[in-house]
Amino acid sequence: MLGSGGKEGTEGLQRLSCPRRRWQHRPAIQVTNEPILEFKPGSPERAALQKALADLKGKTEDIPCVIGGEEVWTPTVRYQLSPFNHAHKVAKYCYASKELINKAINAALAARKEWDLKPVQDRAQIFLKAADMLSGPRRAEVLAKTMVGQGKTVIQAEIDAAAELIDFFRFNAKYALELEQSQPLSVDISTNSMVYRGLEGFVAAVSPFNFTAIGGNLAGAPALMGNVVLWKPSDTALLSSYAIYKILLEAGLPPNVVQFVPSDGPEFGDTVTSSEHFCGLNFTGSVPTFKRLWKQVSENLDRYRNFPRLAGECGGKNFHVVHSSADVGSAVNATLRSAFEFGGQKCSACSRLYAPASLWPHIKEKLLEEHGKIKVGDPAQDFGTFFSAVIDDKVSSEQHQAPPGWVCPARSPPNLTILAGGGCDDSVGYFVEPCIVESKDPQDPIMKEEIFGPILTVFVYPENRYREVLELIDTTTPYGLTGAVFAQEKKVIEESRRLLRNAAGNFYINDKSTGAVVAQQPFGGSRISGTNDKPGGPHYILRWTSPQAVKETHVPLRDWRYAYMQ
Repeated sequence: MLGSGGKEGTEGLQRLSCPRRRWQHRPAIQVTNEPILEFKPGSPERAALQKALADLKGKTEDIPCVIGGEEVWTPTVRYQLSPFNHAHKVAKYCYASKELINKAINAALAARKEWDLKPVQDRAQIFLKAADMLSGPRRAEVLAKTMVGQGKTVIQAEIDAAAELIDFFRFNAKYALELEQSQPLSVDISTNSMVYRGLEGFVAAVSPFNFTAIGGNLAGAPALMGNVVLWKPSDTALLSSYAIYKILLEAGLPPNVVQFVPSDGPEFGDTVTSSEHFCGLNFTGSVPTFKRLWKQVSENLDRYRNFPRLAGECGGKNFHVVHSSADVGSAVNATLRSAFEFGGQKCSACSRLYAPASLWPHIKEKLLEEHGKIKVGDPAQDFGTFFSAVIDDKVSSEQHQAPPGWVCPARSPPNLTILAGGGCDDSVGYFVEPCIVESKDPQDPIMKEEIFGPILTVFVYPENRYREVLELIDTTTPYGLTGAVFAQEKKVIEESRRLLRNAAGNFYINDKSTGAVVAQQPFGGSRISGTNDKPGGPHYILRWTSPQAVKETHVPLRDWRYAYMQ
């Protein structure tokens, strides 16, 4: 406790009158958000991207495990398929065995002390250099691999694999340098400092398929703060993840700081959580997987050297609620973007829309009119594509077992009416038409369970029951990630903010529920949406440090007795 040290000897009393001295701050680096390129016809960025896409056509990249700086292959060979052309094997990779994962742990631990002692300024420079490489010479490559491997369109790849990841690297470096300068008060007779150490052990980073940037940040942020990391990338994002890993190495990251460990999920989880040196989990994925890992950690607590830090983001059942005072056109356009960009495969995607009965005819008309203009196709060949195929042959719910009736009109329950879309075609790629469903029951499973696909469900409410609808939104699902209110009346907005205070970790007013920007809207939610550590903000990096307070006294202690005893 802060008071447990007491004020010892005469100098303890002198401290009461000593002037306080603040730590001398040096100017921190100045960074801004990476500009988002437009890729207009004839632009240099469009030409570079088209060349990078052409270079990947029909190619299969070999992606090994990288353990202790060495490329390793195991007999468990697998392939990553392009979602919009599953005949194209974009990557050949292998799973690390339990023995190989343990070897990776040992290799990481051997590098930990030296990396932790490296000045944060030097560590930050590596990530700043990686950001510059992504911003310039490697941009087209990483975008193309994200598009071909994960089925993203040009703009979705650009805001993810380029802009967001560059921002993560640059702003995390800025925050780390500022944190180093955040020091306690000192006085004339003693100097106080805070040492921001890495955690004692290794961090396991488990990343998802849907954002290249998330993989780079889950592994990169702990490494920046002096930690060593085992990075398990998603099987369906290996092509882009490996590109990011190689860029970090080329930028100067020592080989053993991050081990690149594609693995079977349960085997990876079992192995890392059973190590006494496990000290942290940085996770993005499903609720069941995160719960399983959390339970494993709790069962192994007695063997750990430290209490592990567990950070997780697990998705949401995100809402748009439209008030009768809303701008209908803006609400419809924002909802279409949020629900259907990247095929609804964002953790923040809107999947439930609450519309007032008085505006519903107008909203419905606009939704269906604009829905008819959405083009679904091959994003590498047709830059007019709004979204492409879903990641694989499972339109996944929380348990990756969404009922087919949710996307098949012939099998939909009687209280659901499919207004548009819902067809599926997996002959070439894993294509699902954008689907709009009206539900008469606000408690139907389709309004409660996460669906990682292009499905938007609408519930129409009597506009005089707006407050009840807000309470309904807050209690319908166990999630709490993102949400948006569309209204022009200030009192309505304030009431919505108050009643939905705990319903969303990222709350938007007259804007879509997706599109959080690093340093502008740090991202994360609570309830079963995760631990809400807000990556993209200045507090996130504190999760990956173990601060040490150091006091150095400059005046010798001449007497063990206190003044009142004399």
